[in-house]
Amino acid sequence: MADVLSQSQIDALLKSMQTGGAAQEPEKVEPVEKAKPVTDEVKYSKYDFYSPRKFTKDKMRILSSVFENYARIITSQVNGVFRVMTDITVMEVQERRYYEYVNGLNENDAVTLVEATIQDYNKNMVPLMIYVSPGLVITLIDHMLGGGEEVIKVKPGYRYSDVEIALYRRILSYLIQALKDGFSNYINMEFQARRIEDNPSMMQDVGLDETVAIILLNVDLAGLASEKIRICLPGTLLETIFHVIDSRKHLARGYSYEDNRETILENLRDSLLPVTGQLGTISLDLDDIYHLREGDVIDMNKPKDNDVRLFVGRQAWFTGKMGIYKKNVAVRINQRLYEEENVEEELETAVSE
Repeated sequence: MADVLSQSQIDALLKSMQTGGAAQEPEKVEPVEKAKPVTDEVKYSKYDFYSPRKFTKDKMRILSSVFENYARIITSQVNGVFRVMTDITVMEVQERRYYEYVNGLNENDAVTLVEATIQDYNKNMVPLMIYVSPGLVITLIDHMLGGGEEVIKVKPGYRYSDVEIALYRRILSYLIQALKDGFSNYINMEFQARRIEDNPSMMQDVGLDETVAIILLNVDLAGLASEKIRICLPGTLLETIFHVIDSRKHLARGYSYEDNRETILENLRDSLLPVTGQLGTISLDLDDIYHLREGDVIDMNKPKDNDVRLFVGRQAWFTGKMGIYKKNVAVRINQRLYEEENVEEELETAVSE
């Protein structure tokens, strides 16, 4: 099959013929392969069966809600105080092991330990940890000192000077105070910086295999750079927080785990329940029902003075006799059905013994 020449190849042949030069062999046009459709690969997070999850999905949703609220608060604070256009969002809230948090840090990274206290709760709790990437800290320090609108980028593992550490504490104070407002919808907590660790690998407050919650916040600096805030909440601290939240949820509803019997019964006493009397049941064909006329009689296969069963809702509770009371149809209750069932069960038990 002859190759098809393009217009540029034809022009090159004609030009070579006019100049008397040897015509170069036209390049072969290779057929273009059809592009394969790109399919998004579904990624699944790995689950370690040797260390099962400690907190339920509902608990992690509460934590996600807390830090989404926290991200909105610190976004407005950073934009207003430091005059920097930022957009802070929650990237992930995951239950992990503490060594995974430490392994993501460099040797010279500064990590702030924050004490958390709960109102009316006197037990000591393990502090949480906050790490802010140096690029964000140095950019905010530059704006504090009257710098321009540029974003400063630094290498990973940047070591702060003494002056920068003092300003770093000032910046972290805004981020730490906002934690109280982030948790305010669920629990009343106070947060205070304890100390700054220059070498995260040397911290011994939390065991390496202990369960923690790692919260990763992305900080978009005016579209020019992307920095990170990593927060680590130890499992013992989370257990205390969720325990207090759960206990106060029940108290907020007006009930406690003790002495709530009378309160429940008071609410049930005023409930309205339908009561119906049933003499008997019978099945009819649809054709018979269709031809029923006024004056027709349906045989119930029971005498008229037979006991009527009284239903409360859909449950039969009583039997009684039909009659008239003050010119109204009435039923006199003779027996409670559940008492009769209990007597029958006792008799069957005695016979079997």
